[in-house]
Amino acid sequence: MLTFEFCTIEWLWTEHSIRITHPGGQEDFVTGSFPEVTKVLTAMGTRGWDVAACAAYDNWLFWTMRRPL
Repeated sequence: MLTFEFCTIEWLWTEHSIRITHPGGQEDFVTGSFPEVTKVLTAMGTRGWDVAACAAYDNWLFWTMRRPL
């Protein structure tokens, strides 16, 4: 059975605020817009993460990321 670990990325685009919450609760904060979101997602992808789900509302995007254990 394949098992995963999960993390989240939250982007409030009107505030240029990107929050990455890693397994274990460590959080990283990035200031930016589209280019920085692309960099974050690309960097996560090089470490084996992919997008499991995405939710959006108003000025907010929220990604659930996963990678196999």
